[in-house]
Amino acid sequence: MLLKLLETRRVIFVGGKGGVGKTSVASALGASFAEAGDRVLVVSTDPAHNLGHLWSTEIGDRPRRLLAADTGHLDGLEIDPEATVSRHFAAVGATMAELVPEHMQEAARRHLELARHAPGSHESAILDRIAEVVADGFSDYDRIVFDTAPSGHTVRLMALPGRLSTWTGELLANRDRSEKFASALHGLGGAKAQREDADSRLRATLLRRQERFETLRSTLLDADRTAFIIVFTAEAMPVAETIELHGHLNDLGIDVAGLVANRRSPDDAGELLAGRRRAEAKLLDRVREQLPEVPVTELPLLPSATAQRGELDGLIEHLRRE
Repeated sequence: MLLKLLETRRVIFVGGKGGVGKTSVASALGASFAEAGDRVLVVSTDPAHNLGHLWSTEIGDRPRRLLAADTGHLDGLEIDPEATVSRHFAAVGATMAELVPEHMQEAARRHLELARHAPGSHESAILDRIAEVVADGFSDYDRIVFDTAPSGHTVRLMALPGRLSTWTGELLANRDRSEKFASALHGLGGAKAQREDADSRLRATLLRRQERFETLRSTLLDADRTAFIIVFTAEAMPVAETIELHGHLNDLGIDVAGLVANRRSPDDAGELLAGRRRAEAKLLDRVREQLPEVPVTELPLLPSATAQRGELDGLIEHLRRE
């Protein structure tokens, strides 16, 4: 049911409360699509990065092959916010060095360092990398699956594209401020052609960034191409957080295509787990009453010697049979 639900979606975000199995579900979806013949990229946006641990391999900020199927494959990528922030501020610093006179450059460097560590810098960097992956990824991949950070972080991230696109647009559209800045630069001395070239490159960078954010925003709001899947376990806190996350995403205009109730207790493994399953059923009834329009897929609690990889293999098999 879950694979059928997502068969036309090229961008899939998997989110939910921490510790509910988001990485395993995202990887199982990616592997299932790869086995069906797709070229798939699974991207971890969580700074904790469980993706490499799950696949027992080192994954960095560039794609690495995780699974090779007969006709498809699955690659993994872990977004490194520190590296992304460093690249961004290095580029800004290089441009600023050309625009700002020498006696002001030390103050400019201090300002950049403060900005680098300001609240929101990492989230902005992660979003910038997500936007880059979405803009460029489909030349190499048929589907991109994002394994996101816990709910609160993800909501802030999903709200950023519109805000940053608007902010960048206002910078570019404010002709009066731009002209005053240019006039001030002319009075500082130095090579006019060099200043104009640096200003032109700065504008080109802002335009590219704005276009990436607008592309990402339009992708997020396109229910024909993009789906958000919320993973939860049938416990009081994850259920409450799932309902709240659905409301936030709905307010942002992002389609929640499905819910995944992960690690459902069996009813044939003793009274303890059977009793737990009955308690879970009541909480699932609450989810279905609160969100009647969103289909719920139940995935079983899976025995495993090594918890994460055993869960992943079991989920792939379950999705294949579903």
